[in-house]
Amino acid sequence: MAAALRRLRRGYARPGARGYSQDAEGSWFRSLFVHKVDPRKDAHSNLLSKRETSNLYKIQFHNVKPECLDAYNRLTEKVLPQLHLDPDYPCDLVGNWNTWYGEQDQAVHLWRFSGGYPALSDCMNKLKQNKEYLEFRRERSRMLLSRRNQLLLEFSFWNEPLPRQGPNIYELRTYKLKPGTMIEWGNNWARAIKYRQENQEAVGGFFSQIGELYVVHHLWAYRDLQSREETRNAAWRKTGWDENVYYTVPLVRTMESRIMIPMKISPLQ
Repeated sequence: MAAALRRLRRGYARPGARGYSQDAEGSWFRSLFVHKVDPRKDAHSNLLSKRETSNLYKIQFHNVKPECLDAYNRLTEKVLPQLHLDPDYPCDLVGNWNTWYGEQDQAVHLWRFSGGYPALSDCMNKLKQNKEYLEFRRERSRMLLSRRNQLLLEFSFWNEPLPRQGPNIYELRTYKLKPGTMIEWGNNWARAIKYRQENQEAVGGFFSQIGELYVVHHLWAYRDLQSREETRNAAWRKTGWDENVYYTVPLVRTMESRIMIPMKISPLQ
């Protein structure tokens, strides 16, 4: 074991390696072991989410039959804006996208429910009585291969996702964490987010409450793929960003990146 650790230290912390701070060797070595988190007497949803709001988010992933994608987009763009013009529905459309790179023929939708779970229940009960919405769901179901959703809370230290003008591309980075590591993830990212604000690329950060658990979604906006590369490379030149990466990598089981294009109706353009 000792010999293996010495090899890791030599391989990952060569003096003068590009993009590493001077104490990279120590930070990488420490990151091999998940930091001890003190016992808590409160749920991580209360410790990490924004207390000044009671926002609840829902994210939906629709895998569309390839031959139906254009029809799906037209139907969605026709019906959803009309539903959200009704002030009786306590939810806001945050963003709508088609996946460009990642899982193909996929649509991703994000909603905000102002008022938490009571607002969600109120909205769902009203939709059950809405004939236009029920017909929309029946027609849409014929176009889908599968669908799934999650209920999310937003991290307290991230920006709230607000409408923005385009054109932009969006990256949804999804991390599935080891159970029990959410607080440590939040503690690290609360410090690290300052390295990713200069180009206003940080759109929103969320963690799952219902659905698959210990899942984190980070949403970023870029002008194009070249801007994405330049922005991400710039973060590595800032002392401290590398340490955040080293400390959070051991917390992750799997990770995924989607590059997404906004639909016409998306408030995030």
